Formats: sequence, C-alpha cells, structure tokens
Amino acid sequence: MRRSDFAYDLPVDLIAQHPPRERAGGRLLHVALAAPLQDLKFTDLPDLLNPGDLLVFNDTRVIPARVHGVKPTGGQVEVLLERVLEGNRILAHVKAGKPLRPDAPVALTGGAEARFIARHEDLFELQLNVEPLAYFEQYGAMPLPPYIDRGAEADDADRYQTIYAREPGAVAAPTAGLHFDDQVLARCKAKGIDSTFVTLHVGAGTFQNIRVDDLQQHRMHAERISVSADACAAIAATKTRGGRVVAVGTTVVRSLESAAQLETLQPYEGETRLFITPGYQFRVIDALVTNFHLPESTLLMLVCAFGGFDQVIDAYKHAVAQRYRFFSYGDAMFLERR
Repeated sequence: MRRSDFAYDLPVDLIAQHPPRERAGGRLLHVALAAPLQDLKFTDLPDLLNPGDLLVFNDTRVIPARVHGVKPTGGQVEVLLERVLEGNRILAHVKAGKPLRPDAPVALTGGAEARFIARHEDLFELQLNVEPLAYFEQYGAMPLPPYIDRGAEADDADRYQTIYAREPGAVAAPTAGLHFDDQVLARCKAKGIDSTFVTLHVGAGTFQNIRVDDLQQHRMHAERISVSADACAAIAATKTRGGRVVAVGTTVVRSLESAAQLETLQPYEGETRLFITPGYQFRVIDALVTNFHLPESTLLMLVCAFGGFDQVIDAYKHAVAQRYRFFSYGDAMFLERR
C-alpha cells in the first residue's frame, strides 16, 4: 500500500484543542467484527471488556521537554528534547534561524547552557552544563503536539499525562491512556479485568510526516521500550485462561509486538523501529483502545492493519460525520482484532 491510501478529509474544527472537561468524559466508537458501529461514551468501556481480559498500559511519563534559548548573536532557539544520553548530553529537535555552531553556546532558560556537538539526521546532539532531566522538569514546558494551535497552559501539566505515568522519558503522551480515570479503572478491576504495564518513551518523531509514498521505503523513527518479565507472565496467564490482551494505545501494540518478533513474547529492553502496516501478522494483541490519528500517519496504518483497512477507514468517515473530536485530546475507539 501507499501513503496516499491513508488520506482522509478532516475539518479543522474537529481537531481537539483542549481536553474534555472530565478525563473520562469523551466519546468511544466501538468497531466490532461483523457488527454495526456503536457510538458510546468512554465510560462504557468496562462494559465492552470481559472478566479475565487484560488491559496493558504504557506507563511512560511525559517530560516538560520544550525550552527556549538565545545564541551569542541574539538569535532565538527552540529546543525540544527527544532523548537523554550519558554525560549530560541530549538528542533534541532544534529550531533556529541559522545553523548552530560548536563554538557558539546557546544560553537556555534558567541559566543553563547548551553546546552543539553533532547532527544525527533530524536530531541535534547537545552538551548541557546541567543534569538534563532535572533541568527540563524545572524549566521546560509541556510539548503539546503541533496540531494544537496554542501554547501550553497550566492545566496541560496534568491533563497531558496519564494518571499512572511513572517512568520519565516521553516527549509526547500515549494518548489513549489519557481517558482513564480512577473510576473507570476501579470498574474494570471490580469486573475481574487485570492490568499490567510496559514502557515506550514516545518521541517527537511520532508527529513527523512520512516523506515517501512507497511505504517500503519508509524508515521508522527509533523509540525506547521496556517489556518486563512480569508483563510477559501476565499476558501468558491471560492467554491460558482464554482472556483477551487489550492494548491501551498504539505504543503498547508496538512494544508487545516488538518483544514478540522471535515468534514468542519475551522480556525486552532496547529500541524499536517496528513499522506495522496492513498485512502484518499480530502475535500478541486481541483488542485495542486508541485515539483517532492523523491522515497518512504511521499510527493510522497500524490501526488499519489491526482492524482491517476498509473497516477502519469507514469508521473514520463515520467519526467525521458524527463530529467526534480528533487526535491527542480527542475521542477514542475500541477495536476488536480483524
């Protein structure tokens, strides 16, 4: 298939600019096998799950990753953290009027300093004179996606973060998890639905456009994942008792399917560049909770691979017609495996 196969028309006013008033207050489109689409509320999700099912969450925590600086010439610089390296070095996306020079330190907000070391494709390797994570936590702003047409506000520090986030390292939220509040989680638990966690630190590359039409020519951006032995054991136990493994978000899908590339699910620590497109044979996931994704994006391609191309595209057309809210702060879908 080609990139252009995944285009769809989306009115700009359907792109959610703010989260719903209540965390679990969004809508939920149920895409079932050989059944009509159902327009539900997100709080109906526990009713779609069965006792013995397993919810798998991504527990990454979003870093306030955007800071600004000034070059010695007075030129403005924006730094968006992608990853922390050893020795106070970082990989970052950098916006500046003119290229950075190794001999020209950038003065960052809060008195820190960054020096350009090397270029790695679209990313810049920078040396900081402070410990990066602590610095960004204190001085950084929440890195809202580029389609949210406003600056970060005080409310975003809480709402652009899942309630179970605990492992700092992401620069974009695993947005399917933003819908879950304590009440929804408690109802799932009371129904006999278990849960476990994996970690995928979402990078800013998740928003980058695919630059080729032939999908076989696209090279996926790298993201760090961790799939523990405990998570693998919980999934094995679920399969044994006949329950479903329900991924909360595409990041969970990529984590688990990456850890199962040797046919069986195994604990894994490292990077993944797994690019899932229609025709992919899923090894782990049985159902998926996910938001609505950008046209021609790798995430939409993954959802089409999981739910079936025609069925998912029809569901998106339905969502547009019914004026669902799209993207990070938008509504959600619940899909059963094709």
